[in-house]
Amino acid sequence: MTVEIARHWRLNAQRYSLVGEECPTCHDKIFPPRDVCPHCAEAAGPDFHFSGKGEVFSHTAIYNAPEGFETQAPYTVALVKLKEGPLITAQLTDVQNDDVQIGMPVEMVTRKLAEQGDEGLILYGYKFRPQLAAA
Repeated sequence: MTVEIARHWRLNAQRYSLVGEECPTCHDKIFPPRDVCPHCAEAAGPDFHFSGKGEVFSHTAIYNAPEGFETQAPYTVALVKLKEGPLITAQLTDVQNDDVQIGMPVEMVTRKLAEQGDEGLILYGYKFRPQLAAA
């Protein structure tokens, strides 16, 4: 695995805060950010900060993990439908695969994704966990 520090810093807003865009023409919310709105083909922007709340749209368990994620297997990956509309793929955390259900409310959390290089650069990013009940 190659250490890509520049790419890591470029993606910080997406990985830590779920920052996407809102199309100024059709007002659809876009994640990840793009140059062109996938819905109306007009220029995308400005930045939009997603709430981090959503629900499980679909999910699966990963038993044969790709390089760099072997120690995390088995783990659950889900399509999460954000409250604001977009579907994103994310690892679920703090839940057993057998307990995951379609429609389950989830919330974004920042967690360790992987380590890279001999120096042990730790990459953090978003995962989703079952939404905690309001206090």
